[in-house]
Formats: sequence, C-alpha cells, structure tokens
Amino acid sequence: MESRGSFSTRLGFILVSAGCAIGLGNVWRFPYITGQYGGAAFVLIYLAFLLLLGLPIMVAEFAVGRASVRSAAKSFDVLEPAGTKWHWYKYGAIAGNLLLMMFYTTVSGWMLYYLYKMASGGLEGLDAAGVGAVFGALLQDPVTMGGYMALVVLLCGGVCYLGVQAGVERITKWMMTCLLLLMVALAVNSVLLPGGGEGLRYYLYPDFGRLQAYGWKEVVFAAMGQAFFTLSIGIGALAIFGSYIGKSKRLTGEAIWVVLLDTFVAIMAGLIIFPACFSYGVDPASGPNLLFVALPNVFLAMPLGRLWGALFFLFMSFASMSTVIAVFENLIVCFFELLRRDRRTIIRWGIPAIILLSLPCVLGFNVWSGFQPFGPGSCVLDLEDFFVSNNLLPLGSLVYLAFCTSRLGWGWDSFIREANTGRGVRFPDGVRFYVTWILPLIVLLIFINGYYALFFSK
Repeated sequence: MESRGSFSTRLGFILVSAGCAIGLGNVWRFPYITGQYGGAAFVLIYLAFLLLLGLPIMVAEFAVGRASVRSAAKSFDVLEPAGTKWHWYKYGAIAGNLLLMMFYTTVSGWMLYYLYKMASGGLEGLDAAGVGAVFGALLQDPVTMGGYMALVVLLCGGVCYLGVQAGVERITKWMMTCLLLLMVALAVNSVLLPGGGEGLRYYLYPDFGRLQAYGWKEVVFAAMGQAFFTLSIGIGALAIFGSYIGKSKRLTGEAIWVVLLDTFVAIMAGLIIFPACFSYGVDPASGPNLLFVALPNVFLAMPLGRLWGALFFLFMSFASMSTVIAVFENLIVCFFELLRRDRRTIIRWGIPAIILLSLPCVLGFNVWSGFQPFGPGSCVLDLEDFFVSNNLLPLGSLVYLAFCTSRLGWGWDSFIREANTGRGVRFPDGVRFYVTWILPLIVLLIFINGYYALFFSK
C-alpha cells in the first residue's frame, strides 16, 4: 500500500497551499463581490480581515497538520487529550471538502467551456449581450455543462493519481507560475484600454460613501465571509499541506507567503476586470456572471485577442483546478487514513463519486431549476455554497481555534511551540488573548450573520 507523500521543496509547499486558496475565490468570487460592494473601499476592508482573521486560523491549521503528520481525518485523534472528542470534527471537515468539490467542479467546467469557445472563435462578433447569452445557453444545457464538469474531475483526479511530488506538486507549480506571469501581462493591457482609467479609480481609490448605499454592516460581513472563502480555512483543506512539510521553517512566514500570493491573484484579477468593465460599458456590480461577460469583450477587441483570450481562460482553468486538485488530495489522504486502502484505488473510486455528487449543481440550473432553496433566482449551487461558506468554514475555524488555544484541547503552549519551530517569522505570543477570545467571537458573529442575512434581512 502506497504511503503518504511529501513535498520536495519549500516552494512546492507554498505554491500548492496557495493553489488551494487561489482559485474561484479569487478569479470568480472576489471581483464580482468587490463590484457589488463599491470597489476600493471594500477591498481595504477585505484585506484587513484577511490579515486579522485568515492568517491566524491558517497558522492553526498548518500547525495541527504538521504536528500530527495527518489529514483532518486523523489529526485530532493524534493530538487531542485522552478521553476528549475533538476527533468527531473529522466528519465536518470531510463533508466540507466534499461540498466544496460539488460546486467547484461545475464552475471550473465553465472555465474550460470558455477556453474552448474562445480558442475556437465561438465568441467572435458578439457584443456584451451576445457573450452573456452564450453563458445563459450553457447554464440551460445539462449535457454540455455536465461534460465539462466531468472533464475537470478526470483531469484533477489524474494529477493526483500521479502522486504528491510527480503530480500535485510538479503540475501545480507549473500551472501557478504560468498563471501569475500571464495575469501581470493581462492586467497591464487592461489598464491601458480606452476608458480603463475610470475603472482603475473605481477599484483603487476608496470612496467610502459608496458603502452607505449597501450599509456598513452588510459590507463588513461580506468582507469577512470572503476572507474565509478565499483561503478555504476551517475544513482541513490547508492542514493536509502542513502535514507534508518539515520543521525547518516557522509556520507564520509560510502562511504569510500563501496569503500574499492569494491576495496578489485577487488584486490582479480586479485589475484585469474593472478597467475592462468601464471600457466596455459592463456594470461592475453585475454579480457572478462578471467574469464570463466582461473579459471576453476585452479579448475580442484587442489585437490577437482570440489567442490572448484562449490563454487567459486556460490559466483561469488552472487557477480554479488548482483548488480542485488540492481539495481532491485532501480527500484522498482522509480516506487513505480512514480506510487504509491504496491511494490509486481511492482515486479510481473517487472520480465517479465526485462526478455523481457534482450533478445536482449542474442540474440545478436547468432540469431542477424549479428547486429554489432561498427563493426566486436561487439554485442548488447557492445551497451548497451556503453550507460551506456560512456554516462549515466558520464553524470549522472555531474548532481549530478552540483546539489550539484551550487547555481542553491541544492547548496554546503546544500550538505556539509547533508554530514557532524552525526559522522565520514568529507567531507572536502577545496575541494570545485576541486569538483565544476575540477572534472566535468575530467568527461566531460571521456565522450568526449568515443566517440573519438569509432569513431576516430581505
């Protein structure tokens, strides 16, 4: 039976961990939420919460993973005091990863579909409305959308099948490097578009007056929620990569690198999209469809636009699939530790299982469109997203925080010793009160507000 793998280099760990965070939260969700909530002012609030909320919880996940050398399926079993039940959370963590896959695979399939349409010239000659109609037609076609979803699962499962170093690390490093370089070139091009300066001002010059139109409370909680979603913290998706690294580096510095890469991609995605919106008359508050309406128009108007557009959606596919690969790897190791079966056997069973579990999201836009769990306009994807973003991510983060700070769990002394083993940036012992009492209270408020916004704010 094949044992667990490990990363060959520190860079591999950083890029694969960043790949788990970078993805739909950056290239799809961050731009449209920023557009919905007023641009630069929202970005500042989001960045503050990324540092204050996301970073400490990420360090906690890395520490639990590295100290236990296990995934979320067994890490609490290894570290918890005798007689305690922290290991029960393994079921929440596995459920969170499965739910994440159930809609990430569908949206990643959208990226591959647009790659095909752009490369084949299927979008040429269309205006913004025409491009939007292409996306609408895709949502109404369960066969096409299901086919692209299945292709994503097969490709990502195939990467994991090659192993940790030969597959997950090597291919993710290549994808992430290409993605980062191309995004810089595309951002420069977008900023130089006629009329793009107005979009740049919208994105980079804070106007807090815009926030009043939405209400400060709604904006603040949206920024908090995005900080959780973009880093995929709370469900053990990052803890697994902590279990793959050695003791030579302190975990705070590693977490900072992941956050910086995640933030860089989010900011660059905005630099590509918002100048394009203003240049081509697309409403930046147009919601989840923003990526699939604004950007194709940019490429169609530029020299060699078909080539650039195809490359962009190729690497957007890489960005989204890097998350799918990372979550798939976490699930593989979870079931490896629980079932003690060969990882390739788990992958062979896992690929059809993930495809079947992803079908409700695909069908929710067409065959099952009558199922509207949160009222008119909602669908299965919204329900799955709600379970993950508003429940499992914040509640899982509370579990990790309590486990790392409470004397009934692993405890602060054990956590701080693990986090600060090695060289690099220390996790400050002076933030103990904040991490133990204030941060959990903030996370709890995020959880409560999710339900309040759903049931009482309409």
